[in-house]
Amino acid sequence: MNIKKLVGTILIACIGGLVAILAYTYIAGGYNSGTQDRTDTNDIRYSGIPVNFTMSEYGDFTYAAGKSVNAVVHVMTQYTKTTTYRNPLYDFFFGDGGIRQYEEPVITSGSGVIISDDGYIVTNNHVVDRSEYIEVVLNDKRSFPAKLVGRDLTTDLALLKIDAKNLSYLKYGNSDELKVGEWVIAVGNPFNLTSTITAGIVSAKARNINILSNKYAIESFIQTDAVVNRGNSGGALVNTKGELVGINTAIYSNTGSFLGYSFAIPVCIVKKIVDDIIEYGEVQRAYMNVSIRDIDQKLAGELNLDKIQGVYITSVNKGGAGDKAGMKQGDVIVKIADHYVNNVPEMQEQLSKYRPGDKINISVKRDGKIKGLLVTLNNKMGNTGIVRSEIIASLGAKFQEVSLDEKKKLKLDHGLKIVELGRGKLKQAGIEEGFIVTSINRKPIYKVDDINDILDKSKEGVIFEGVYPSGVTAYYAFGM
Repeated sequence: MNIKKLVGTILIACIGGLVAILAYTYIAGGYNSGTQDRTDTNDIRYSGIPVNFTMSEYGDFTYAAGKSVNAVVHVMTQYTKTTTYRNPLYDFFFGDGGIRQYEEPVITSGSGVIISDDGYIVTNNHVVDRSEYIEVVLNDKRSFPAKLVGRDLTTDLALLKIDAKNLSYLKYGNSDELKVGEWVIAVGNPFNLTSTITAGIVSAKARNINILSNKYAIESFIQTDAVVNRGNSGGALVNTKGELVGINTAIYSNTGSFLGYSFAIPVCIVKKIVDDIIEYGEVQRAYMNVSIRDIDQKLAGELNLDKIQGVYITSVNKGGAGDKAGMKQGDVIVKIADHYVNNVPEMQEQLSKYRPGDKINISVKRDGKIKGLLVTLNNKMGNTGIVRSEIIASLGAKFQEVSLDEKKKLKLDHGLKIVELGRGKLKQAGIEEGFIVTSINRKPIYKVDDINDILDKSKEGVIFEGVYPSGVTAYYAFGM
């Protein structure tokens, strides 16, 4: 009887052990096989908490690269460089007259991004600056002559157009939604190595590196550590969804080669610039007519501010957009529409989305309280109209009205200012950018139509009279 009990106990123990082994094998095996693809997924534990991520989302850029590579082009430009050479030996023996000039073609290159299937291409202004001929080479090696549709010096952007259809192009993403630490790829043609793709993360946003010399420049760059070199300018910065989020523009380097910092213009600025050029022929900048500065700890202490937050208004132009909306010196701008701003570049980036005449809600902090203001934005001339300048082809110049402040300073009641100067009769005559034309053939100039009317009637020579912003008057005579 005791033997039977002993055998029964052993049998029960064996069965129980077998069941336990089978159960463990089933559970462990089920966890390690079939339920997860180990080549695509990693299970990493930090402090005992499982963190799952898919390699296709964070470590594989083939989708974004595939969407981008055929939409990024090689931009080739050519211009003529004039070199002046003086022979001192000739001067010594024969007197003055040893000056020689010769012209040589200069070829440069960069990148561009196709943004529509009918051939609109965005690039940097510095890629096509001074160009007399522009050629675009696609990734499939087809090439097209390109027309410069328009450009904007304040953002270093230019818009080209080629005569082609059904092109691969990149859709706009949302640069406002980009997060620091997010993966991005840079696509371009560094050192003429076409269709090169590099990857990195967003290192910072709203960077101002003081690279643009224009006093109205907007610098609110996306900083990344994706490798960018000469030739990448004008190329695409793309998120992992294959959307355009920026135009690669500059690197921070003492050597001229990549050292870990590259900068791109946010696509929210790019989209507005492109829309303006296509619709109006030029960019419509909006202004609040206030002077601003960043807030640091020192300023916050001097002004007894409760937080180091927002953008400080140092002065308000009387009669300007901010003044009419109720802004005051000492106000702190904390929000533009739905976006919080904490420095000047962030504020400029948000304002760059709007045109003169647009009404936007601005939140300011005054005496420790948030106050909402409705601001109707102005153009640079101080009104809400759309700015339309004309380019007179034979002169190679772009004119615009003289600002009220400049008229007052120079004691003028008329005149047009040269804001862009390319190859043409004015440059050949020695006129420099910034010159204010007050009269032509002794007839006062108030608008662009006046220039056209006078030039139409001038069959021989003309005399341009005017003044530079420094106050120096000048006269230029040349033949038409």
